[in-house]
Amino acid sequence: MADTKSGRDKQARDEERRRIRRDISEARERGDEPEPVADPPTECHRRGCSEPVAFSVTERYQEETGAGAVEATAFLCADHTADESPANVEAAYEGYLFHVEPVGDDAVDADADD
Repeated sequence: MADTKSGRDKQARDEERRRIRRDISEARERGDEPEPVADPPTECHRRGCSEPVAFSVTERYQEETGAGAVEATAFLCADHTADESPANVEAAYEGYLFHVEPVGDDAVDADADD
């Protein structure tokens, strides 16, 4: 095959297609991997509270604006966690979630002292 401009252009397009296919394949393989988790904050999320974080409170609901599902997580001290309850029940749907989970070993140990 002679070295022509159209031949070089075709080779470049073919290489670009191979690269795109490879990138898509690699992205699909990584699709099941969890996102990296950042360290949680050390103080309660509530304004004016400097108590240590004991729980993470997560709620997933449908946004009122129609933007789709929204997931919000707050890291709270034990007292503020006790005040939490589902706030967006009217926007509940099949994927609705309200979840409270202890943060770190300290939160579990604190419950044992009660």
